[in-house]
Amino acid sequence: MPGKIRRRSPLKRPEKPYIALGLEGSANKFGAGLIKHDTDGSTTVLANVRHTYITPPGEGFQPRDTAKHHRDWALTVINDALSEARVSVHDVDCICFTKGPGMGAPLSSVALVARTLSLLFNKPLVGVNHCVGHIEMGRQITGAQNPVVLYVSGGNTQVIAYSQQCYRIFGETLDIAVGNCLDRFARVINLSNDPAPGYNIEQEAKKGKQLLPLPYTTKGMDVSLSGILTSVEAYTLDKRFQQDGSREGDSEDIITPQDLCFSLQETVFAMLVEITERAMAHIGSKEVLIVGGVGCNERLQEMMGIMAEERGGKVFATDERFCIDNGIMIAQAGLLSYRMGFTTPLTKSTTTQRFRTDEVHAAWRA
Repeated sequence: MPGKIRRRSPLKRPEKPYIALGLEGSANKFGAGLIKHDTDGSTTVLANVRHTYITPPGEGFQPRDTAKHHRDWALTVINDALSEARVSVHDVDCICFTKGPGMGAPLSSVALVARTLSLLFNKPLVGVNHCVGHIEMGRQITGAQNPVVLYVSGGNTQVIAYSQQCYRIFGETLDIAVGNCLDRFARVINLSNDPAPGYNIEQEAKKGKQLLPLPYTTKGMDVSLSGILTSVEAYTLDKRFQQDGSREGDSEDIITPQDLCFSLQETVFAMLVEITERAMAHIGSKEVLIVGGVGCNERLQEMMGIMAEERGGKVFATDERFCIDNGIMIAQAGLLSYRMGFTTPLTKSTTTQRFRTDEVHAAWRA
């Protein structure tokens, strides 16, 4: 393209193969992944294993119980990952862990495991930003070059774009994250948490037949989701609401849980598509990369695809192996940092619930 400046990445091809072990546990999933960067510039996923802490219907997961789950499953998950990858810890060049953001107690449990392995096997530590892990894994798997990123998960909702070795946040939620909004409503209508409340809302939404009015709250590049959650919950107290989903002849006077799931999804996703399109227009990008657990939602991908196609662009997304929190994304982002000379001293291997995406120096990018 005339006038387009192409910059070479400061990250050169490795002179030897590098292998990283990544440990993720910022929420209710403990994951261990191993990734390999080879001398020919290729990247190979060697293993990607995780275990999810699932609570009964109507209940969320508490930090203390989730942290215990991670401690109980850490050894099993890590051993399974090493076995699947056919390597030992001695073959690993660095141990990467989620530094934040996330839930405090689970994060601390995973950092403790990482420190223990580092001391036992004399391996350097690399603390990783959870959000950047999602982005780098998404870029690696999909091949997206310089996309606008929509990061949607249980704890985060952000529209992000890269500039000058930093991931800039163009817009975000002003209150609760989209995944948290969906999860909390799933508890209200008593949906199962297996395999995930957001997934079950997606399946129920496919059966919805009427779009009910809900607050549509975009404020510039930001969104607000607490009001829409309150409004959709109020419908469950309406005399027209039928918890069992029966319609009695498809009467328009009946409101079902499926209608509410459908209405909630359509409204929230429309808001996300709108602010993503604004970011695309601002930076002149034709690519959208959707990452995070909610990024698995096929309806969100469909709506974003319609918008991108109208702009002559393209949507990039991954399946549940890489969208949902996993250890391999931490290994990928951590290994990129490690190859640029970054490590985390043992004395600074702490965690934080508030680790902004735009605080990370993405030294591996041009």
